[in-house]
Amino acid sequence: MKNLLLLFSLLLILGACTSPNSPKTIYIVRHAEKQLVGNDPELAYVGGVRAIKLSQILEKENIKHVFSTDYIRTRNTVKPTAEKAGVEIEIYNPNNHDALVEELRKREGNILVVGHSNTVSQLANYFVGDGEKFADLTDLEYDFIYVVSLEKNGSKVERKVYKDF
Repeated sequence: MKNLLLLFSLLLILGACTSPNSPKTIYIVRHAEKQLVGNDPELAYVGGVRAIKLSQILEKENIKHVFSTDYIRTRNTVKPTAEKAGVEIEIYNPNNHDALVEELRKREGNILVVGHSNTVSQLANYFVGDGEKFADLTDLEYDFIYVVSLEKNGSKVERKVYKDF
């Protein structure tokens, strides 16, 4: 009986230490099309149109947090969504996905994250679990939206394109 009580107490403590997902949806996108000059280029005209389209897609999704890398093209991709949602753009380090994923799991409410061709698939893969992993995007792929559905004890990831919305 004493051992059973000890085991129950240990399980209770361990359960309190692990942080299950807070139910939410995380939208992960690559920055929109950029101009082809400079190290930190602005969005191209078509990229500006895509940024507005993204804000239209997400306007009814109750976005509570918006994360961007610290580049003009990424900040400008999420700016229309952040303005419509009335939230600030939070900057993250694309070289530290572990910290970002931990932060995303802690936050309450739906989230938009923008990154780059070589980071968005990697970020989505954190939530895939044992499923098939996504490859990095090519330089010409801008149309994907990774929709991560987090539930209390699991997650699923769908890769959609803008026209699916």
